[in-house]
Amino acid sequence: MRSRTIGATLGTLAVILVCATAAAAAGPTARLAASCTPPDYPGSGYFTSLRVTRVGCTTGRRVTRAHYRCRTESGRRGRCHRRVLRYRCSETRTTISTEINGRVTCRRGARRVVYTYQQNL
Repeated sequence: MRSRTIGATLGTLAVILVCATAAAAAGPTARLAASCTPPDYPGSGYFTSLRVTRVGCTTGRRVTRAHYRCRTESGRRGRCHRRVLRYRCSETRTTISTEINGRVTCRRGARRVVYTYQQNL
């Protein structure tokens, strides 16, 4: 009788181990959408919001900074017309003489990084 109890216990432990391994394999991609803390703005201005879908916050911050560098390569009022980190980005902005307020959406398949910024001119 004792050997049946040990066999049942080992069987239960095996099932728990398989379930835990499957849950760990799902990892951070199980999250579909999140609001993240935006990175520090490298120039004069602010990243005001950051929202990611099907990617992590670290990737969202990385794409945000890469797009900023692309955008400012041609000056403070510049625009980015190429892919950054294999993401295709589109931007809408409003401009006054002293600042730019923009909203950028970067897409790579189902992955999305959306951020807003205010840049002082």
